[in-house]
Amino acid sequence: MMGPAHSLSGATAWLGAGAVAAALDRPMPWTVLVVGALICAGAALAPDLDHKSATISRAFGPFSKILCGVVDKLSAAVFNATRGKAERKRSGGHRTLTHTWIWAVMVGAGFSVAAVTGGRWAVLVILFIHMVLAVEGLLWRMARVSSDVLVWLLGAATAWILAEVLDQPGNGANWLFGAEGQEYMWLGLPIVLGAIVHTIGDSITISGCPMLWPLPIARKRWYPLGTPRFMRFRAGTWVETRVLMPAFGVIGIGSTLIALGVVG
Repeated sequence: MMGPAHSLSGATAWLGAGAVAAALDRPMPWTVLVVGALICAGAALAPDLDHKSATISRAFGPFSKILCGVVDKLSAAVFNATRGKAERKRSGGHRTLTHTWIWAVMVGAGFSVAAVTGGRWAVLVILFIHMVLAVEGLLWRMARVSSDVLVWLLGAATAWILAEVLDQPGNGANWLFGAEGQEYMWLGLPIVLGAIVHTIGDSITISGCPMLWPLPIARKRWYPLGTPRFMRFRAGTWVETRVLMPAFGVIGIGSTLIALGVVG
């Protein structure tokens, strides 16, 4: 899928998780619901770090372009080193390493560790990165016609405000992980969920997605899982913009009402 659909699906997924948490009697404070949805929306763009033309490649100027080039080469190298007998060597790494469940878990765990051990500045950096990505994904029309600096300033201001709100007692810094020293450990969860939702989104497009690597399927380590062929569509077509994105919006609204206890 394209960037805006990925971001919207990420936000919707976290709002859905909020509804599930409420049903399990572990409701999210409204701050966790909002912050998590924005982080998840940003994280849902991150697997495309292996694509030089993806939305994320433009998010942080030259730095993100260089990073995308490095990740592309790394992903291609991992693919070629681990490919099965039925798979041909590749020169590019798009939809390989960063589109797997292993990558999602590792990245999410890394950010959780950083949030717990790095203190307030680590939390601010994590929020800033994902707020900028969320702006690029959810507000893509405005982001495209705006300057990078304005997007970064908006991301920085949003990150600062959200960190201040979360720091207030009862606002969710220690949601789910309540032991001393585990504040903000939950920040890795929307990052994992965003990456997984991205791979699921790609699996319903024409090319599929090797999300279960390295499990061997049909003599392939990088088997592109997906829905039946007749159900797949090309990224950016009317199925995505006129069916899926409106559906994400409706599901997100319904999930928010459940998560906040407005409806039972």
